[in-house]
Amino acid sequence: MSSATSTRAGTEWEIDQVDLDAYLARIGHHRVPPTLAALHGLTRAHTLAIPFENVDVVLGTHRGLGLREITDKMVHRRRGGYCFEHALLFAAVAEQLGYRVRRLMARVQPRRAGGPRTHMVLAVTPTDTDGLPHLVDIGFGAGMIAPMPLRDGALVDQAGWPHQLARTADGLWTLAKLDDGDWQVMHEFDETEQRLIDYEVAHHYTSTHPHSPFVGRLVVMRLADGVVRRMVGDQLTVEHADGRAERTPVSLERLGEVLRELGVQLDPAELAELRARVGCS
Repeated sequence: MSSATSTRAGTEWEIDQVDLDAYLARIGHHRVPPTLAALHGLTRAHTLAIPFENVDVVLGTHRGLGLREITDKMVHRRRGGYCFEHALLFAAVAEQLGYRVRRLMARVQPRRAGGPRTHMVLAVTPTDTDGLPHLVDIGFGAGMIAPMPLRDGALVDQAGWPHQLARTADGLWTLAKLDDGDWQVMHEFDETEQRLIDYEVAHHYTSTHPHSPFVGRLVVMRLADGVVRRMVGDQLTVEHADGRAERTPVSLERLGEVLRELGVQLDPAELAELRARVGCS
């Protein structure tokens, strides 16, 4: 990357809006050199500390994709976010630490007709991998907890669920997850670097369009070793890597309690408005 390109990218992404020390305190990690081992530690710590959630989208109060706003929400107010927020925050942190980062876009569930190209992923290159970038996909709900080498056939266990990258004949990358004995394609992407406006357009669709899965429906997800906790609408599902699953309806009275258990702390006014909007049973 030329110095001119680097300066332009730095200005566009405003990575200095992220307080690195505050972020590291938020995820319980220390400053590290930009190595592969450190990248594993950072992605794991981020995933375990910061929930995937779309509360602000449901409430209609989302403040956009500026890193100042994302940092205030996810670091200082200790909330979560969805893919654009997770990925933009992590990309800024990684660049501050010295990693090479490319911001990419994926098409979700490409084997379904009309799957949208609205998911943000990162290609992060540590200093000790001979230039081999790694997929960091910390914003795909309860999906990945570790980076994956951007290499055809790469297979990585993700908290108990194997994931595999494959290169298609037309140059796309596909990410698949082994679920109940079958490989399910989660999304596909190419290596075209995006601009901030690309994510702002995708975010506008995702946060406002009536066909978006995040509009009008609460989605909160947490991933840990061997277990996924997922609240969609008024249903809480706990899935285990051995195939067990428990599903529990969430009443209006228990909504705040369940959200706190999932790491989402709302003030009384936010919780009251959310109850009015989501229509829990």
